Amino acid sequence: MPMPETAPDLVPDGDLDPRAPEGDRNPRAPEGATACLVLGDGSVFWGRGFGAHTPAGNAPAAEVCFNTGMTGYQETLTDPSYAGQIITFTFPHVGNVGTNPEDLEAATPVARGLVVKQDVTEPANYRSTRHLDLWLKSHDVPGIAGLDTRALTARIRDGGAPNGVLCFPADGRFDLSALRAQAGAWPGLEGMDLAKEVSCRQPYRWDETEWAWPQGFGRQAAPKHKVVAVDYGAKRNILRCLAAAGLDVTVVPATATAEEILRHQPDGVFLSNGPGDPAATGEYAVPAIREVLEKRVPVFGICLGHQLLGLALGGKTYKLDRGHRGANQPVKDLTTGKVEITSQNHGFAVDERSLPSTVRVTHVSLFDGSNEGLAATDRPAFSVQYHPEASPGPTDSHYLFHRFVDLIETSKGG
Repeated sequence: MPMPETAPDLVPDGDLDPRAPEGDRNPRAPEGATACLVLGDGSVFWGRGFGAHTPAGNAPAAEVCFNTGMTGYQETLTDPSYAGQIITFTFPHVGNVGTNPEDLEAATPVARGLVVKQDVTEPANYRSTRHLDLWLKSHDVPGIAGLDTRALTARIRDGGAPNGVLCFPADGRFDLSALRAQAGAWPGLEGMDLAKEVSCRQPYRWDETEWAWPQGFGRQAAPKHKVVAVDYGAKRNILRCLAAAGLDVTVVPATATAEEILRHQPDGVFLSNGPGDPAATGEYAVPAIREVLEKRVPVFGICLGHQLLGLALGGKTYKLDRGHRGANQPVKDLTTGKVEITSQNHGFAVDERSLPSTVRVTHVSLFDGSNEGLAATDRPAFSVQYHPEASPGPTDSHYLFHRFVDLIETSKGG
């Protein structure tokens, strides 16, 4: 049920509980509230918990971000790029189509919590096999509903993504002093390598292609080229797009060395999306990428892979004041002059001013002018910051996979 406009005794979103005695470490929650989101500045947003209860004294601390997508919440929650984050959905009707085993981007969600406006209702979709609440419980992910997501989104928009703790205790007790201290002490994503946490542990083959109604997923039975995909947190649909483009895909862990990558004799190397600070992941990823580039093997990167390629080519990265997250991000392709509506999830960017003369900028954000793509002029390598497989356009960016195939064929032909 939607949150009533005048819920009895419920503290307004973003306010501290005025009835809690000074110094009281365990104040009673406002009537009707069973969960809270505590930000690093001490602000408390009260609401109703759903999904999994948080362990006593161990509620998840994370960066609190927002996503503007109107669909695809299950894909968002299972996108490994959201590791270390609590996701606020700006679209109020999250949970209305349920969940199913086909829309997973990874086997388990890595987001540390979700925030929604409306209570999760019964699913109404023929593909649903499980209620969102039950699905979250099965994966130990907490959620909070009923708070003012507009106010929270405006705070994130104006002040950047804050640290926060989502607390949904089974016993209904809230140690706000401890939660505020925990949120304030969490170090944030800068300097944090999360790719190792979400990457595969050993190499595997992938041949599943994109979903199509009514048959579902297909299989690539006649691939033309061999590609190694380095898994920094790869989404399944990216791998499907690579297979659908005619590629024989072998996935290797984020920590794979150049020797381990080249052992598969690839015609091309793909650098996947992923979470965390690219400079931290780059400590082990950049040397491997540079050696691959020296062998003149074609390289295509997206998201974190784009940032890592930028580092490998001599550039630098930085943390954005305002990250890009959602399915309505306009990007201009400087090669064609076309504008694409893209899906994005990143808090870091390549500093194009740091790029050497052997790298050209190929794409730019029309929101803030930040870099969205690059290409090397002296070797076969290119990348984009956004997610071409996510199809918000819906097919605006699929050409990039075919551009990768063309690069491979040109390289092999030469």
